[in-house]
Amino acid sequence: MTRAQRKQDHINYALSTGQQRLTGFDEVAFVHQSLPNIAVDDVHLSTRIGELTLSSPIFINAMTGGGGDSTLKINEELSILARETGMAIASGSQMSALKEAAERETYQIMRRCNPDGVILGNLGSEATVQQARDAVEMLEADALQIHLNVIQELTMPEGDRDFKGAIERIGLIAEDLSVPVIVKETGFGISRETAADLEDTSISAIDVGGFGGTNFSKIENKRRDRMLDFFDGWGIPTAVSIAECRTASTKPVLASGGIQNSLDIVKSLSLGASAAGMAGVILRNLVEKGLEETIQEVNSIHGDIRFLMCALGCSRIEDLQYVPLILSGGVYHWLKVRGMYPDQYSKRKE
Repeated sequence: MTRAQRKQDHINYALSTGQQRLTGFDEVAFVHQSLPNIAVDDVHLSTRIGELTLSSPIFINAMTGGGGDSTLKINEELSILARETGMAIASGSQMSALKEAAERETYQIMRRCNPDGVILGNLGSEATVQQARDAVEMLEADALQIHLNVIQELTMPEGDRDFKGAIERIGLIAEDLSVPVIVKETGFGISRETAADLEDTSISAIDVGGFGGTNFSKIENKRRDRMLDFFDGWGIPTAVSIAECRTASTKPVLASGGIQNSLDIVKSLSLGASAAGMAGVILRNLVEKGLEETIQEVNSIHGDIRFLMCALGCSRIEDLQYVPLILSGGVYHWLKVRGMYPDQYSKRKE
C-alpha cells in the first residue's frame, strides 16, 4: 500500500469510526454565577501560546496531507475556513512530502489559501533537525508540531517499532528552529511524567491530544488482519490530561482530543488550556455540510463561547482558569488517586 492510499484510509476510517465522547468533559461542571457583572461585548477571545498570539482560542488541529488530490482538497477548504474565521491551523504530518516531492502541493496549498494566517507545520518525533527546517520552510510555518503517536505506530501494520531517542531529537529541533515547537499527542493523552520530561527542553507548548475522540488504534485495527484491540481503550481522557500537564509543566497547554462543541472548549480552557484544537468534528462538518455551512458553524461556536464566558463573568480567556469547577466520576477519581487534589478546582477564585 502506498503512503497516499494509507492517508486516504485514515480519512475514511476517521469518518466511519467517529467521535467516542469519552473525553471526561461530561464529568466537569461549572458553578453558576448569578452576578457575573459583565456584558457580552466585554468578552475578548484572543489568546497567547508562548510567542504566538491567536485571535481565536480554537485552532484546526492536524488532519491530513500527502494523499494526493483528495487531501489537497481537504487542506484547501480547511485553510479557507481558518482564514475566514480567524483560527490557526495545523497541517497533517509533512513527512510524506519530504519523501515524495509530488506531495508538497497538498500542504503548500494551505499557505496559498491563507497567506496571513497562523499555520503550524507537523512532523513525527522521528524527524531530524534538517527535516524540521524543511517542513517549516515548506509552509512558511509560524510554528512546528512534533507529534507523538506510539500507540498508532504499534497498531499500524507497517508502523514504527523503535521509539528510542525521541526526547533528544525533540530537544535538538526546539533549540535549532527559529519558530516555536509544540509537542502533541495523537489521541492517547500526555501524562504528567511525559510533561515533566519535556519541561527541560526548549519546546514552547504541549498539546495533550487526549483520549476520547478519534481513535487511531481503532482506525489502524481496521487495517490489520489480527486486531490489537487491547489498545482501543488505551489512553488518558482529554480533561484529565490537561490537568496532568498543568500539574507538571510551566509551559502553555493546548487541549485537543474529542473536543466537539463550545462547552467542551470553555471547560478545557478553564481546566488550564490556552487554546483548544478541533479536528474530527470540523472534518465531518466539512464533508457532510460543505465549506460555507462549516464557516457559519465555527462563527456560531465563537458566539457561544462569548455567551459562556459572559455567564461566568470572564472577559479574557485566562480568567476562565479562576472559575470554580466541580469534578465528578472518573475524572475526579483519576486526579484523586494520582495525588492531584481535584477538590482544589471547586475552591478557585480570582
